[in-house]
Amino acid sequence: MLLITSCNGQTQNNNSYDKTKRVGGDCEKGYCDLLYLGMPKEINSVDTSPGWFERGQKLIVSGTVFQIDGKTPAPNTIIYYHHTDNDGYYSPRNDKQENQTRHGHIRGWLKTDKKGKYTLFTIRPAPYPNTQLPAHIHLLIKEPDIANEYWIEDINFDDDRLLLPYIKKRPSEKPRGGSGIVRVVLKDSLQIAEHDIILGLNIPNYPKKASGKK
Repeated sequence: MLLITSCNGQTQNNNSYDKTKRVGGDCEKGYCDLLYLGMPKEINSVDTSPGWFERGQKLIVSGTVFQIDGKTPAPNTIIYYHHTDNDGYYSPRNDKQENQTRHGHIRGWLKTDKKGKYTLFTIRPAPYPNTQLPAHIHLLIKEPDIANEYWIEDINFDDDRLLLPYIKKRPSEKPRGGSGIVRVVLKDSLQIAEHDIILGLNIPNYPKKASGKK
């Protein structure tokens, strides 16, 4: 299978670089553009989503974003996230225009600190009702020196009973930005997960090259 489509209509292409093409390959019309809708002027390395204040299992996701070599921290990288609510819906909220789009109201932005670190406080998303897709958090990346944004692997949870059957049905592919599957640890009433990202890894048309050691 040469073309793989995710639940967002994102497409996976080969990893050749062509300056006339979009970094990251195609992105469904209007989907990636929502990264910019409502984006604040100042973005921090720590963000608390609207979901944190709603019913659901509280979740903390933290990690480091690295350059393509997999070792050098990548500061000032914007991570945009959005995910379903505790019922599995991208539910709208009427307070702002950006909270009434297909991304729902549990959405936000992080910008890595000088060590490439970020931390997100949110709730555990629920899977879509009446489907076999595992619960996930969608991620888009905007690097400071690349013109356009691009999507990377969703965050999936290793204890999700829907995950293994889903993986078995998927065609073999190289994960964009590294594996999105995170190990969930319970601490008191919190679930905690670590998720590192490698910029450009398996990203079509990426203008930088790995060292060859990674």
